[in-house]
Amino acid sequence: MSFSDVPTVNVSDVPPIGPEVVLLDVRETDEWDLGHAPGALHIPMSDVPARLDEIDIDAEVYVVCRQGGRSLAVVEYLAHVGYEAIQVHGGMVSWQQNGLPLTADGETPAKIY
Repeated sequence: MSFSDVPTVNVSDVPPIGPEVVLLDVRETDEWDLGHAPGALHIPMSDVPARLDEIDIDAEVYVVCRQGGRSLAVVEYLAHVGYEAIQVHGGMVSWQQNGLPLTADGETPAKIY
């Protein structure tokens, strides 16, 4: 699979998260803690193979990281093991730049950069 073969959408085209749509955030925990999309599923990239059972294989899985490098690798891996996975172009940086909702754990305001 080459970069051009990886299904990709812009952040504005990610459908609402729900039973048939998973937004998988593969950033590290410290990045997640600063800010993330409400309803996203957090599994750091290195943990994805061991935690596949947490990702609904019947759902459309949109994969996001900070800017796109890690999500590309995870989409390739998920496609290889039978998931319908789509990369979110521009990652969470683009998410914030487009004014999409963010949340954070704790009392500090959510931010990506």
